Amino acid sequence: MAIRFLVLLASLACNQAFAVETLRILAWPGYVSSDAMHSFEARHNAIVEVTVVGSDDELWKSGSADAGANFDVIALNTVELRRFIDRGLVAPVQPRNIPNTRKQLPRFRRLTSIPGLSRDGDIYAIPFAYSAMGLIYNRKLVSQAPTSMNAMWDPRYRGKVLAYNASSHSFSFTALALGLRDPFKLNDAQFKQVLNRLVALRSNVLRFYSQPEEAVELFHDNEVALIYGNYGEQQLKLLRAAGADVGYVIPDEGALAWLDCWAIMRGAGNHSLAEAWINHMLTPNVSGQLTEEQGFANTLSETQDKTLRASDKLVWLAPVENVQNRTTYWERIMSGAAPRPR
Repeated sequence: MAIRFLVLLASLACNQAFAVETLRILAWPGYVSSDAMHSFEARHNAIVEVTVVGSDDELWKSGSADAGANFDVIALNTVELRRFIDRGLVAPVQPRNIPNTRKQLPRFRRLTSIPGLSRDGDIYAIPFAYSAMGLIYNRKLVSQAPTSMNAMWDPRYRGKVLAYNASSHSFSFTALALGLRDPFKLNDAQFKQVLNRLVALRSNVLRFYSQPEEAVELFHDNEVALIYGNYGEQQLKLLRAAGADVGYVIPDEGALAWLDCWAIMRGAGNHSLAEAWINHMLTPNVSGQLTEEQGFANTLSETQDKTLRASDKLVWLAPVENVQNRTTYWERIMSGAAPRPR
């Protein structure tokens, strides 16, 4: 009896030692490669389950369902992060438990200086990937690299500009070009100023595009001088792969930029394993693979062709003063009307 009892204890101890935990990830397409997933599983004796979303709406619906109980780690931008914090869906993270944060570029180590990452002294997410919405220019038509987004209004480029079809981003980057202090919180007078400037932009715009591949086709089939690079380095990569001789700049006034981060859900089954996942995603080979395969900039290394300098100003996206108002007037601009704010 004693021997059988000891065997049972040994068997239970063995099973516990080799117990496999499951880590549930909610992320964007291309963020988790099979190599990254399998190497993490082998190192931490875990199973990784990845759910992919294609929009912020999907992200919110999936991530907030059942009070966030369906996932352990989530990839989301700083604007969406605010909603998750507001609802108590994500837990504070401790950067000291994620040693690879010390390998990140200085601009991403200053966590409290990035809007949306912290609240009441706590840090809620760790930066992972980003894209600056800079200005792409055709070296064959633009002899010198532009220094300001205002080049999009230059009469020399009438009918040779590709702009992005998005209401909030368009109002925000125009506000930046006008030198307004907060491009996301426009008062009535500033809104009218930006609106008039956007109406004036129409005469220079050849087409408003939605997808990066669409901009590549338009560039190939038309004489395009400038492109508002909403997709940043990913878009630049696609254009150059198609043989386009283009440059990319961050304007002196700064460029809008989205920043995706890893956050830990408050109901995560194993907080330490979730921290280990974030640390794993910040290893040079994993982050580098994201840049190589997807074209997104990572937080560990400078951009591929050094287009983004340490001194360049990035203006991280933030909630705007009135989404519906921007949408309404943008639709009027797109329709060719001459909208006038009430």
